[in-house]
This record gives sequence, structure tokens and C-alpha cells, in this order.
Amino acid sequence: MTASVTQISPSSPSSPRPFHHPQPESALHCGKVSLETLAKRHGTPLYVYSADQIVERLAIFQEALAGREHLVCYAVKANSALAILKLLASCGAGFDIVSGGELERVLAVAPEAAGRVVFSGAGKTLAEIDRALTAGILQFNVESEAELEVLAARAAKLKTKARFALRVNPDVFAETHPYISTGLREHKFGIDIRRALGIYKSVAGNRWLEPYGVSVHIGSQIRSAEPFGAAIERVSKLVRQLKREGIALQVVDAGGGLGIDYHAGHFDAAAKVREYAEAVENALEGFEGRLLIEPGRFLVAQAGALVARVLYVKRNGKKTFVITDAAMNDLIRPALYQAHHEIAPVRPRAGRPRIVDVVGPVCESGDFFARDRKLAPIEPGDLVAILDAGAYGMAQSSNYNTRPRPAEVLVEGSKARLIRRRETMADLLWPETFTVEG
Repeated sequence: MTASVTQISPSSPSSPRPFHHPQPESALHCGKVSLETLAKRHGTPLYVYSADQIVERLAIFQEALAGREHLVCYAVKANSALAILKLLASCGAGFDIVSGGELERVLAVAPEAAGRVVFSGAGKTLAEIDRALTAGILQFNVESEAELEVLAARAAKLKTKARFALRVNPDVFAETHPYISTGLREHKFGIDIRRALGIYKSVAGNRWLEPYGVSVHIGSQIRSAEPFGAAIERVSKLVRQLKREGIALQVVDAGGGLGIDYHAGHFDAAAKVREYAEAVENALEGFEGRLLIEPGRFLVAQAGALVARVLYVKRNGKKTFVITDAAMNDLIRPALYQAHHEIAPVRPRAGRPRIVDVVGPVCESGDFFARDRKLAPIEPGDLVAILDAGAYGMAQSSNYNTRPRPAEVLVEGSKARLIRRRETMADLLWPETFTVEG
């Protein structure tokens, strides 16, 4: 099956993407900046992000939840660029981290945001726990009884109280890719919600642990609000049970996972957030505490594109391959998740669309961005934009085939600034040694 040719119209407040053609014959722009200009200045492959859309998406969540005390904790794993973290911190966002490295990134750009950090993840090390305790983060999302024991021991050693939330597993099915579904009993994440009451009660008297909240996260790229509501209903029941036992939690952490539309067509982000917020709020009826949410992809995915240059157009029997200078090491989602990304010529050519595979130069048959895709005519030297690449693009990139990772540019209105230079071969070789001893 082939997709229709990607059509990108002039931007508007309701447009799902910041990439557009200001005039029918002009090059594709991010905001007011031409991608041709950026590619000429910084080379390709090149990640380009819209700061304006990231701020706009954050504001949509903040407005939808305005009726309740809340904190939007950006999921750093989606895109950990320092400039993006700084931008979000300046707008009042908190942060959901899953490693000590992500904590250091937040602290590097916004040390004052430590108290807005929640630490998730099933395998926190002793060093990571100690660093988070000394930094004074808001909450640990604890994923096992063993982790809770370690957290208590480290807090006692450092003589500081640790605020924690058990990440409960509500056994709610979310229709998404199996690699990013996390809410069922067979997944490695969380604690069976039926066991949570007993665990909270067992540590209620520990002087170094503060039962502060309860956390849930059922998966990622979930397009319907219904699974979120179902999960929070089960969490709300637990919160009421705990209150009857004298354990009054202050926070419900609803996790993240709200999905976007990676295909062409209309996508009303504000309406999706309102639907999500209503489902969560209805399920929280009677809870007067603070709500935390952890969106990542929804804030940054559609704000970003990977710009690549076409190297060759190769015809092999009935197949036509468009070979670009970007590859699976730059954006692995199509190879890893069989994910769909719209692909748009930066300056469209006239002519009939063709069915092509868009691929990279990495020595793997899995190195592709699109298969059997209907695209407008593309020739060697042309630029293409792989859309919706702001989340899990650069964050999952690698140096496979000893390929330097791309540069990154952040566009704010009519201004563009380099926020990460392109890696050099010296960068890649620097950590290694080839000296033979003996």
C-alpha cells in the first residue's frame, strides 16, 4: 500500500507542524526560516526544531489543566537537547528523567528546576539515587520493592528524606507498538496495583521515606483518551484506599504517552489534549492534590524535522531507490518500530509522483525511511525533510558505521541558532586508544 503525496500548506495556528511553504514556489520553511538556507549554512543531515511550536504545545497542556494544581514534567528521553530543556524550564515545565545523565542535563541548564524533577525507570543505580537525593528532586517513581529498600537505605545514609511514588501497573491495555506498551503485568515496569496498598503501609513509619504520590504510565503513542481514563480510575481507587488507612498522598502522576498523527492530514493538538485532560480529570474526581503528567513526544515530535540531501536515485528492476545522506543511525524509528514519517521535498519539482523507497547509505537492508512511498519527483542534489522527527530522533541516534551525528538547529520566529555542532571524526576517535602494551 502506498501513501498519498505529502502536501504541506502555509502554516496556521491549527497546523500540526511548523514546516510550510510560504508561497507555492518557495522552499520549505520552519517558521520564517528557509530549510535551504539552513542546509547551506550547517550542512546535512541536519535536525531542525521549532521553539515556537514546543512552547505552544506546552501551553496547550498548561491551559487544559488550569483548573487543578498541576505540573507538566517533560519526558527528557524524547529529546534531551540542552537548548530545548532550557526553553521548557523557562516556561515553568518540570522534567521526567530516567537516568542520572538526564538529571545532569537538567541541572546544567536549570539548576533551579531540581525541585520539578521526577525520576522514573526500573534500574536506578546507587550513584544515580544519591545524586538525585542530594539535588533535592521532587519525587522518585519507584518500580519495585527492592528499589524502595535501596532508596530508604541511601536516604538514611545521606540523612535526607526521600519523597516517593510507587509506579503501579494497572493492567490496562493500550493499543500501540509492543515495544512502547508498558501497562500490562507481563511488562518489566511497575508494581502490581493489587500489591501497592500493602507496600505503602509497610513503609509508612520509615523516617527516611515519605509516601508522596502514586505513579502510572501505560505506554507511548496512545491516540485515544480512554486507556488513560481507565488507568487513572484504578489509581484513584488506590488513593482512596490509602486515605482510609491514614496515608494521604499529595500527588497523582499520570505519566505520559499521548500520541500524535505521523501521517498527513488534519490533526488538532489542542482538541486531543482537552480530550485527554477531561478523561484524567473525570477519573480523579474527589482527589484534591496535585496532578503530574509526563508528555514527551507530544511536545517535540512535530516540532522537528531531519533535513537530508539526495545523493543518488537508483533504479533496480521495478524498484526505485532515493538514497540520502541521512541514515538509520540518524533516525532509527522506521527501522526499529516500522514507524511512518512523512517525507517532503524541500523545493518540490513539477511532474508525476513516483513510487520509491527512501533509504540511507548504512550497510543494512533495514536502513530505510520509507518503502513504496508515492513522492513528488526527486533528483540527486535535492533536499528532503523527514517530518515529525523531533522526538526519539537525535535522542536515539548513534555512530553506527562510524558516522558522525547531525548538527541541530533551533528556530525561534525569524532567528535560527545552532544548538549542537556536527560531530567530527576527531570527536568519534577521541575516547579510544590503539596503543599495544608489552
